[in-house]
Amino acid sequence: MSFLVEYTEPHWRDLDMRALGADQAYMYLQTQHAEPSYLYTLSDECYTCPFTKVKALPAAGSSPLEPLKLSTAYPLSFKIYAHDQGHYAYENVSSLCALRRSDLQEFGVYNLTLLANGSCSFTVDKPGVPINYAFLSVFVLVAALVILLKLISCIWKRYRYDEADAVADTIGDAAEKATQRKRLRSLDTFRGLSIVLMIFVNSGGGGYSWIEHAAWNGLHLADLVFPSFLWIMGVCIPLSIKSQLGRGISKSRICGRIVWRSCKLFAIGLCLNSTNGPQLEQLRLMGVLQRFGIAFLVVGLLHTVCSRRDQLSPQRAWQRAIYDICLFSGELAVLLALIAAYLGLTFGLPVPGCPRGYLGPGGKHNNAANPNCIGGAAGYIDRQVLGNAHIYQHPTAKYVYDATAFDPEGIFGCLLSVVQTLLGAFAGVTLLVHATWQARLKRWLLGATLLGLLGGALCGFTREQGVIPVNKNLWSLSFVFVTVALALVLLSLLYYVVDVRQLWSGYPFTECGMNAIIMYVGHTIMHKMLPWHWRIGAMNTHFLLLLEAVWNTLIWVGIALYLDARQFYYSL
Repeated sequence: MSFLVEYTEPHWRDLDMRALGADQAYMYLQTQHAEPSYLYTLSDECYTCPFTKVKALPAAGSSPLEPLKLSTAYPLSFKIYAHDQGHYAYENVSSLCALRRSDLQEFGVYNLTLLANGSCSFTVDKPGVPINYAFLSVFVLVAALVILLKLISCIWKRYRYDEADAVADTIGDAAEKATQRKRLRSLDTFRGLSIVLMIFVNSGGGGYSWIEHAAWNGLHLADLVFPSFLWIMGVCIPLSIKSQLGRGISKSRICGRIVWRSCKLFAIGLCLNSTNGPQLEQLRLMGVLQRFGIAFLVVGLLHTVCSRRDQLSPQRAWQRAIYDICLFSGELAVLLALIAAYLGLTFGLPVPGCPRGYLGPGGKHNNAANPNCIGGAAGYIDRQVLGNAHIYQHPTAKYVYDATAFDPEGIFGCLLSVVQTLLGAFAGVTLLVHATWQARLKRWLLGATLLGLLGGALCGFTREQGVIPVNKNLWSLSFVFVTVALALVLLSLLYYVVDVRQLWSGYPFTECGMNAIIMYVGHTIMHKMLPWHWRIGAMNTHFLLLLEAVWNTLIWVGIALYLDARQFYYSL
């Protein structure tokens, strides 16, 4: 059962196996070639990149070479050249030998030998360990913990609760159920699921490559969290504004509240950016909460201005079918204008030293043809408005493409973030206009289908080849359409299960969703503190990394449940 925790022998031959990190392996290099040669590698993660020089190989008969550490997260390609090609080697230069390995495993040991005739030999010296069994191990541990806590709770209630307490609990449960009928729990469940997933991925997600953010194009699990949160915020805006208008609150006062809340979101986000030290010359100005604040400000004010205090549903069936579109016509015009502005600037703005319409990560992408063009127009606008010192210095593309600084929550991306929130607001208008659950689900699923097809068409249903690839860093148009389509499907499922059929109460995600801002700010501030986070040993296995991430997430879920039990809810 040692494979469940990724156990490997402490030593293999002369190698210290515990010195490897997660998704790492050793490779012995040997050469029987009479002349010196040069080893270059390329990861599948780096699209249209040149090979990068790793090591010079001396002629046969020289002293043994130190083993290399390899990343096993993605397949690797190897090339050995007879002459030094510099830092990068391009496709137009022939090599002595080339091979690609997609079977590299964590904690494995491999042999790469350059034979005398210039060909390569690759053998497995020690098999690696499977990494996905860690999910099963952590699940068993968490399940055991939950069962234990449930038993303790039952014992406590049995010996501590008297009849008066039981009656009070019954009355409280009845009152809670009466309140829940007036509130769509699926919205809180969706929001809670998003914040729990955000905490999990921000805790490292166990170090799995498919959970972490994509280096540039593509859609990983972590890339779904932020857009889902923005979208569900948009869904709730029409509900909140209608409720305030129904209580007789003036539009000017509603707008004042929206401005004040947006300023608080932006200010909190700015403060969170200074957790590692408030060095003002290098303070990052934008971030997650800042983009929330901007999107909430624009969509909230726009919907307030466009809202009608009294809405009379049309009598004719075809008019009722499009009534939500009619009510949303003002916001729809702004939405289309924002998309037009985004496309015009992205593909029309001349960026010095870069191809027009460039959407790549710069660095060594496209064989290092545009090293300083990360993000094209988006990166250029952010650098001009914010300054290079005030944008994010460590984007995911930096470590894969050798790219420069780029802010995935920058100024330019706010255009389509507002579009994302407006699409959520339209889903909220659908809730208000269509009274039956069948009509709501049909509307949402039809929207999900149309947006999914539009997003797929823009990216060519591929990761890299489309006109506008799915890209969270750029907050691309295809990314907006695809993530909104997925959000609509998920909300439809939750709405049907939680609110329509009442097969599940949404627990514990509903309780998390009702205190999402506390969970987000708290997990950011407590990122390196006990008991939320801990380190033991090298922390070099997915099992330990996953266990720590789940532990941190469960603590915050427990805090949300405690706050709910105390009936403490905080929103800006």
